[in-house]
Amino acid sequence: MKTKTPPLPLIIITHTLPEDWMISLTDRVRAVTGPLDATRLAAGLEAHLAEAEGLFCLLTIPVQKALLDRMPRLRVISNMAAGVDNVDVAECTRRGIPVGNTPGALTDATADLTMALLLSAARQLPESAQDAREGRWKTWSPGGWLGADLRDATLGIVGMGKIGRAVAERAHGFGMRIVFCDPSAGADGRPPLPDAKLLSFDQLLRMSDFVSLHCPLTPETRGLMDGSALGRMKPTAILINAARGPIVDTVSLTRALTEGQIAGAALDVTDPEPLPSDHPLYKMPNCLIVPHIGSATHGTRRKMAEMACENLLAGLEGRKLPYCVNPEVYEP
Repeated sequence: MKTKTPPLPLIIITHTLPEDWMISLTDRVRAVTGPLDATRLAAGLEAHLAEAEGLFCLLTIPVQKALLDRMPRLRVISNMAAGVDNVDVAECTRRGIPVGNTPGALTDATADLTMALLLSAARQLPESAQDAREGRWKTWSPGGWLGADLRDATLGIVGMGKIGRAVAERAHGFGMRIVFCDPSAGADGRPPLPDAKLLSFDQLLRMSDFVSLHCPLTPETRGLMDGSALGRMKPTAILINAARGPIVDTVSLTRALTEGQIAGAALDVTDPEPLPSDHPLYKMPNCLIVPHIGSATHGTRRKMAEMACENLLAGLEGRKLPYCVNPEVYEP
């Protein structure tokens, strides 16, 4: 008599992703999948919440107590992102659910994008390209489209983690002076760059020609760049945000750019996200906004998906997640 094979565990994948990124899940799970551009859990997935044992999600999907209450069989959450601010990690830990993320995979891509934003804003590339396209480029103009010099300029990095350090390494190659603020710098065992100078947040704002945000979104950093902080920056300074949108108060930033408190901003992330298409920031020539593309390279996004699959399978098989943000769930 044949032994009946138990059914494969059911997982919810909140977004449609390329099949070749998810190949490791083949024949190991049953999956139900949401649409490509979901900004909330798709209605079609809700019927499967009670049965699902694994959740593979992106940072656009909030995973809070109300959702967890509807998933009594959930054994693992795998977030395809370095940050987990969309997940109530404390509640997951209380329930014994490990939460995985994808640290390190997007470090270089995000650092590259940060430098692209910095360079674009410093040299007014969007504005000058638009002027050329719309016929305002009449001849070589000695006083036209003047940008900021990078050599000997001061770059202030808020958050000297992996991405902040990678940005510092790139900026050093442009001859920039690096200052930073981060009480936890060096906590990962890697000392800060020898040429980088640790300052207080206030000192950094007052000294920097460019301020680049690379701290996680926490209750302490939410709204960190408010009207007071922006007012302490140089009027010639440029703000870059490739971390999380809510670190910058959007109303205060709009006012600071309108009133000339700072010279410009370059944003990969916004609050809200996406920013409505009629928002006044889009109309400002000194504000560059791109749609959260810090990790958007072929290799990086695939690596993130593969790491997320590793976490998911480990959790379903009762193994420790290789990339776990709440390892205390494994403590006796």
